[in-house]
Amino acid sequence: MTNSKELYNDLISQVTLDEDKSEIQSIVFLLLEKKIGLTKTDILAEKKILGIQPSYFRPFIKQINEHTPIQYVLGEAEFYNRKFSVNSSVLIPRPETEIMIHEIKRALMSIKSDHVRILDIGTGSGCIAITLALEIPQANVQATDISKEAIGVALQNSKKLNAPVIYHEHNILTNDILFGNFDLVISNPPYISEQEKGKMKKNVIEKEPHLALFAPSDDPLAFYKAIALKSKTILNPEGSVWVEINEQFGNNVIDIFMDHGFQSIRLIKDLDNKDRIISAQL
Repeated sequence: MTNSKELYNDLISQVTLDEDKSEIQSIVFLLLEKKIGLTKTDILAEKKILGIQPSYFRPFIKQINEHTPIQYVLGEAEFYNRKFSVNSSVLIPRPETEIMIHEIKRALMSIKSDHVRILDIGTGSGCIAITLALEIPQANVQATDISKEAIGVALQNSKKLNAPVIYHEHNILTNDILFGNFDLVISNPPYISEQEKGKMKKNVIEKEPHLALFAPSDDPLAFYKAIALKSKTILNPEGSVWVEINEQFGNNVIDIFMDHGFQSIRLIKDLDNKDRIISAQL
């Protein structure tokens, strides 16, 4: 192998995923960039490669062909222009979730306060909690998750990014929240229904944690009901809840918050014009 373009083409030929060519190209670009620092410009310029044998990439290509998401292969994912460590214990951060950060920052601009308390329920990798802690300097951020392994990943990300977030192991479906006085409660809870499994990609179904993906089979809205009920006891007056939703259930989630006495309920769409975020105020 003499240059970057030859290596790039060789790796593409080894990927056997049933994906569009552009998706496979993106995966290989990421692999080359993260593992040996090659950019797209380097590949186009056919930059010479010294000291790297094609065999170096075999373990990574094997994982990719076994439907392991490239983020897990690399051990990191980008979210809000920061790199977060990820593994199979946590959901891979999605770009559409960044909308929640943007909307919360905009909402807090109108609050003249030097202290904002935020709770993130079901934090996973910690991407939301950590990003808010870094983007909103006056925020005191706490976060919960049912999974010890997920909290371990979130703690690792907090240390790496120097974000002061306090973590609690907690099951929102079964346990009360024993700490309070929050201005915001936020969550990206499991919201995919069992009926949707057949439409999902193999790498998501087989590799990402079901605990973070799927709502209880008997009630796809269970997490929203628990969040609406238990947030009422821990929110300060005029506090608000922000949740990411399954686009199919926007009106159902609105009804849940209305039934629990929340007001000023907003439904926010993502860049693909899909219902994505609901905010509700006490």
